[in-house]
Amino acid sequence: MGDYDYENEDGRHPGPLVKTNKLLSVHPLRARYTPEIGDLVVGRIVEVGKSRWKVDVAAPLLASLPLSSINLPGGILRRRTTADELQMRQYFQEGDLLVAEVQMLGGSDGAASLHARSLKYGKLKNGAFLAVSGTGGGGGVVRSRRQVFTVASGAGMAGGAATDRCSDVDVILGVNGYVWLSKHVQGAEELAQGGGVSISNLGDAVGHEIYSSQNDEIDEGTRKEIARVGASIKVLAEAGVRVDEDNVLKAYAALVDFDLSGMQQHDDGGAGLSAEARNAIVDAVAVR
Repeated sequence: MGDYDYENEDGRHPGPLVKTNKLLSVHPLRARYTPEIGDLVVGRIVEVGKSRWKVDVAAPLLASLPLSSINLPGGILRRRTTADELQMRQYFQEGDLLVAEVQMLGGSDGAASLHARSLKYGKLKNGAFLAVSGTGGGGGVVRSRRQVFTVASGAGMAGGAATDRCSDVDVILGVNGYVWLSKHVQGAEELAQGGGVSISNLGDAVGHEIYSSQNDEIDEGTRKEIARVGASIKVLAEAGVRVDEDNVLKAYAALVDFDLSGMQQHDDGGAGLSAEARNAIVDAVAVR
């Protein structure tokens, strides 16, 4: 890492040096996300076009989500028509957030094409959006075994010390560095794993409400836990630590313990953390 002068050639690209056989390369400390097939990403709709949406996934180029790559309300399995194109804004419109998977990289520019046909993908609501560094930088979200998981609320982890029982928090770690935190609900994917969803009753799981932008009422305790999980993830990213399920759970547990110890002056759900709280989180993750 640093500046090098070799035969009148300057190297000014900071980052860790990686050696592959005789090839030397430097991974940048900060870089834009480069999509790969199979990546789970969180994105924001920026444009509604002809038979497809343009999605910001923090990559150099906007990704596309074809109309044919989403579930129609009612679970209807058929070819998309002109009538479906006219109703595209009823499914997604500019500013909507969604979770999807990179299906392919097309064209000479390598722009990503997404799909959201699985019941675990689609529009996001009842939560908070968070942007940190993604794959390509030093710390931040990395590709791991599970990008979607549930964090047990502080009340449960602290042995019921909290006065208000609040919901658990669902976490979606987009490989692109976009994170979604929301109130836990039993989704259609969980029903499918339990044998409750099949091709014959897919329409019951894929109702019109999956494209509704109306948020549900979320109690104050759950909002605090969402903020606490978000604060934990921010500390990890700012410290250059990899953000994955294991580290997020450790960081959140450390913050809950720190708050219960009374050292945090104000229980604001993790907003405006003190230096002591940040150090407690980093120390907890550093312990293996």
